[in-house]
Amino acid sequence: MGRFVAACRSALYFVFLVVTVVPWATAAVLYSIFVRGERLYWVCAGWLSLSIWGARVICGVQARVQGRENLPDSPVVLLSKHQSAWETLAFPSLMPKPLCYVFKRELLWIPFFGWAMARMDLIHIDRSKRAEAWSKVAEQGRRFMAQGNWVIMFPEGTRTPRGSQGKYKNGGTRLAVETGRPVLPVAVTSARCWPRKSFVLRPGIVDISIGRPIESAGRDADSLMREVEAWIEAEMRRLDPEAYRQ
Repeated sequence: MGRFVAACRSALYFVFLVVTVVPWATAAVLYSIFVRGERLYWVCAGWLSLSIWGARVICGVQARVQGRENLPDSPVVLLSKHQSAWETLAFPSLMPKPLCYVFKRELLWIPFFGWAMARMDLIHIDRSKRAEAWSKVAEQGRRFMAQGNWVIMFPEGTRTPRGSQGKYKNGGTRLAVETGRPVLPVAVTSARCWPRKSFVLRPGIVDISIGRPIESAGRDADSLMREVEAWIEAEMRRLDPEAYRQ
């Protein structure tokens, strides 16, 4: 019975997302004719906040944040655990500065949602062209951080199942080292409520833990990423110990 109720609530939630994103994205695209940059970002982030509100009200997904005092005022490269779509929707409303996501360009093909993304200061890449993709990340990441924005990357590259660990790639720390910006590690237990490859959201609490910024000056990308990985994975085991008992 519980699974059936969760499935019904999730179906209602996805209807809610579709019904709200169409007019919101249309308005954002029209607004982008006149305004770009940070003002457009916060307009689009308003829908993301609405989507997280819907997940809480409709599906019972709550958020609990630790480490807000670690959020800096200056630009950083934010490196986060990635377990579900929840954190991609939630982070803009949790972070104080505009976030420049690094994402695969195929997301731009999603009607309305992708069209609005195309008008924002984000970094979309072609994963099949690695050298070209990195050049774009480095060039645009440097430019956007110079404007005060933060760059966000998921070092595992894709969503990982609850209780598992993917291979951490050093693209984010490489960008930090080349730009002289610190990295900000984040652990998030979203798979507890929104499992990977599932459209059913389960009621519960998503824990987000924000670590202290780690300076990149004088570091190499590999050792810096190992430090980020060690902190995130240790924090994941502290936040969600039952997922790592095997």
